[in-house]
Amino acid sequence: MQAIANWLLARPYNAVLGLAVTLLLPAPQITSGAIMALLVLAKGNRPAVTGALIATAILAVATLIVGGTLPAVLVLVAGTWVPALLLTNLLVATRSLTLTLQVSVIVAIVAMLVFQVVVPDPAVFWQPYLDAMTKVVNDNGLELDTSMLTAEIMTISAVLVYWMLFTVAMMTGYWFYRQLPGETSNFGRFRELNFGRVIAFTMALASLLAFVIGAAWLQNIAFILFAMFMMQGLAIMHWLRGEAYLPGFALISVYILLPFLQVLLVMLLALVGYSDAWFDFRRRFAKT
Repeated sequence: MQAIANWLLARPYNAVLGLAVTLLLPAPQITSGAIMALLVLAKGNRPAVTGALIATAILAVATLIVGGTLPAVLVLVAGTWVPALLLTNLLVATRSLTLTLQVSVIVAIVAMLVFQVVVPDPAVFWQPYLDAMTKVVNDNGLELDTSMLTAEIMTISAVLVYWMLFTVAMMTGYWFYRQLPGETSNFGRFRELNFGRVIAFTMALASLLAFVIGAAWLQNIAFILFAMFMMQGLAIMHWLRGEAYLPGFALISVYILLPFLQVLLVMLLALVGYSDAWFDFRRRFAKT
């Protein structure tokens, strides 16, 4: 991994090539976003933005040559590199991985609330996406039951998915950055992540108020906050591995099974992470 990071930073056109190529891969928010985060941390904003603009120009020309849709490329560029740029700058400003992720949780919740205020009819907004998903599934000889994919579920899923993509991209770029030779800034380790009791209490309060007054938007907030604790659950898995409480194959198995047991594993990891926010298992283990 150190060799990859070194190659990307060795010459400006290496970074441009890396940004452009990875933007065409599946889940570009992670792959290309991680490179953007690495460039910001290692080189600063100006080289990172310059490389992104050159990569955008190359992709735009290539799109026009093959007869593609230019606006779609620009939307992909903005939706991949801008969040990675902003989140990494937040990391540099706070100098704390934990604080950065805590702030990202608040931003995600605010974004969901803004979406619900700005979009008068979420069902109409999500219908084109459901139609596109149905077409892709049908083209592959499968069937998609869209009756369960309500506007509310689509909104919650979008918030969680994009939050995870962007935070993983930033953390991956930070991890690559830490592999570089020489002295690098230390903003904390993922295994130390703790969202804290304030966010845990907010989740509990939102859940209680949602039950008492029957507010769906509060219920959505509570669910999203709880699901986000899965990241703290993963951090605990890494801590257990680092302290030799957990064998390496067990941690690898979690990542392998995650795509197949998404809901179950996310809920289990979230439960572990949420409990840790209250009881600080790592500190208790360290004392024994």
